[in-house]
Amino acid sequence: MNKLKKLKTALIIFLKYPELGRSKTRLAATVGNENALKVYIELLAHTNLISKELNFDKYLFYDKVTAHKMPWGDDIYHTAYQLESDLGGRMQNAFEQLFDKGYERIVIIGSDCYELTQEIIEEAFNKLNSNKVVVGPAKDGGYYLLGLSQLIPQLFSDVAWSTEEVFSSTIKILKSLNLSYDTTPILSDIDTEDDLTEKLKLLIS
Repeated sequence: MNKLKKLKTALIIFLKYPELGRSKTRLAATVGNENALKVYIELLAHTNLISKELNFDKYLFYDKVTAHKMPWGDDIYHTAYQLESDLGGRMQNAFEQLFDKGYERIVIIGSDCYELTQEIIEEAFNKLNSNKVVVGPAKDGGYYLLGLSQLIPQLFSDVAWSTEEVFSSTIKILKSLNLSYDTTPILSDIDTEDDLTEKLKLLIS
């Protein structure tokens, strides 16, 4: 951890303020908006739990400008907002904002990976000490985490988002650019009813 303290490091968390009808829409299609909101609130609580003790600057990037904020502590989390764009454009803009602030190692996560842990996030930052990129593959073919030590625009413009090719396309881009990369464990995102863990199922039973 001493090496990490010497580098200016930041964690980006993409999230939505939890509101009925705006949370986990694919999940809501089968379990209803109220149940989807219950699940998302639990996912947000988990995200807070695994990130609040991390010894990095932390930024909550909300999907829209809103007067509402998560009550996680302004002394722990900075507030920022995503650009209106596709997922790639929004992620690139978030990375650009923080690289422009002088950060040298940046990791982005979402708020829908119930298997993600504080240790895996710390592992990702450690891997950035010897790699340009670190990627956390998801079981659905996407990824739940991306870490960069420099901005790589191709990672955000040359990927078909919301497909099972996201992770493999990302790796192909990295290989074509001859950039060093590493990965973290394969985990599951919570997108549909089939993804729910037993604990999350109890919330809507």
